[in-house]
Amino acid sequence: MINLRFFPSRRIALYTIKLFVTRSLAVLIALVLVLMTLDLLGESGKILAVPGNGEAELWKYVSLRLPLLISRFLPFSVLLGTLIAFTALNQHSEVVAMKAAGISAHQMLAPLILASLIIAAGLFVFNEKVVVNANRQVTAWSDNDYKPVPPESGILSNVWLLSGNDLLQARHVGGRGSAFHIEDLTIYDREGGELQQVINAKRAVPYGNAWKLSDVSIYSTAMNMVRRQPELVALEGVKPEQLKLAKVDPDQLDFWTLRKRIDELERAGRPTDEARAGLWHKVSGPLSTILMPLLAATAAFGLARSGQVLLRACIGMALGFAYFVADNFSLAMGNVGAYPPFLAAWAPFLLFLLVGESVLIRSEE
Repeated sequence: MINLRFFPSRRIALYTIKLFVTRSLAVLIALVLVLMTLDLLGESGKILAVPGNGEAELWKYVSLRLPLLISRFLPFSVLLGTLIAFTALNQHSEVVAMKAAGISAHQMLAPLILASLIIAAGLFVFNEKVVVNANRQVTAWSDNDYKPVPPESGILSNVWLLSGNDLLQARHVGGRGSAFHIEDLTIYDREGGELQQVINAKRAVPYGNAWKLSDVSIYSTAMNMVRRQPELVALEGVKPEQLKLAKVDPDQLDFWTLRKRIDELERAGRPTDEARAGLWHKVSGPLSTILMPLLAATAAFGLARSGQVLLRACIGMALGFAYFVADNFSLAMGNVGAYPPFLAAWAPFLLFLLVGESVLIRSEE
């Protein structure tokens, strides 16, 4: 009689989920601790080099970087955790016992897939609520050489904009409505392809159809001299919306805000391929945790006494690595417009879903 039940018994399901979750969590904690330590060692010198920064700023950096590391390495931790759990089950002949009881390979994996789906949903929420904000703050802080950054919403850092022949660089852009402003603005004034002058301003705020610059220094290339003045009205015709759309980073915007920015880019006639690929990847990225048990299933099947458990575990790890490489490559191709955005985000997921399912069916046969 064919067993049509999708899940094994409740006891076996809870047992395998417990092994899967605890091993994955242990790997994640170990990876994040090691990577956070190495990252902090590399950046602590830059942070402490700023006058006034101390231990509190180091802990602030750790609190901002930890969510990014957790988000990036959670799928990889799920892969390694599944490999560890399956290898142990195989070596103790528990897989053989389950097969002898009539449990198929798909039934063994079903509880892990369900747990991975819950982890993927949690990772999506974590990315939307925590990671994008942490990424935006740590990027703005590092772009400001770890000097204090005003705690305001909607801040963008290192924004570049081409206005006619002039090139603008804004170290920080932030605020909403009438409070919108620019910090550390640099204007490269060009005529006929030649640089005429460089204007630096500590702050700029909208002023009618232009901008009022404060604490201004102007370097003239023709006279090779710098002159200073308290205020200057410049950038006529440059709207705040142009600065907001000059830098649309999917990693720093939540799903719904990114959709709004894509609509604004379309209305402005700007390219949207990179933003659309990032939008779809916000969904396909967390769902990659569902693939990991499937790709790691090669370590579970086959006789332990055949001496090929380590080889099968290496094959499962290689499949996982191959997925991450293909995912990054596909996303890069989507960012430059070589792949359609939907294909760039979903093609690796669908491809390795078929590969993992093919390997599983062959193992079950």
